[in-house]
Amino acid sequence: MFRSRSKDEQAATTKVTADQPQQPRDPQAPKGRPTPKRSEAQAQRRSLAKTPANRKEATKRAREARRADLAKQREALAGGDERYLPARDKGPVRRFARDFVDSRFSVAEYFLPLAVVILVLSMIRAGTMQSYVLLLWMVVIVLIVVNSIITGFQLKRQLRQRFPDENRRGAVAYALMRTLQMRRLRLPKPQVKRGERP
Repeated sequence: MFRSRSKDEQAATTKVTADQPQQPRDPQAPKGRPTPKRSEAQAQRRSLAKTPANRKEATKRAREARRADLAKQREALAGGDERYLPARDKGPVRRFARDFVDSRFSVAEYFLPLAVVILVLSMIRAGTMQSYVLLLWMVVIVLIVVNSIITGFQLKRQLRQRFPDENRRGAVAYALMRTLQMRRLRLPKPQVKRGERP
């Protein structure tokens, strides 16, 4: 049932192995691959030396790297450097949406100061003052809604014209959220003046 290998096959195998020169193999080199160059081996050793020895060291390095990334992001948000901005602020579409909002006056950016004034006025217990405060509150809300609708339509049209092939998803909502922030508190900082074309 089981045949032993013939003497001819065994002789052929020993002849082939005898013809091949015996080279010592690098124990760190993977089987079947050439030994790496000295520069590659040194780079690999350096990277192994940089790897943290324990979990505490790894956590410390990750924390430092995260802190450095956040510092770069803060600088980018203040200066408008596109490379280090967060993902939600990157790209030409988002930049145009920011510039579009920053170049015009918006009622919504005064929402917080107006809300504080209305709150203070609502504490006055005069009879007619309450009705005036309520009316003022409703007027502010209507103005913000109307202004946001107009801004949204204008921005959507401009984005369609300027960026027909780009992904414009979420750009209008991003811009409208920016209108709710006071101009000096907006991040990334405004790069255009009021009245300037984006």
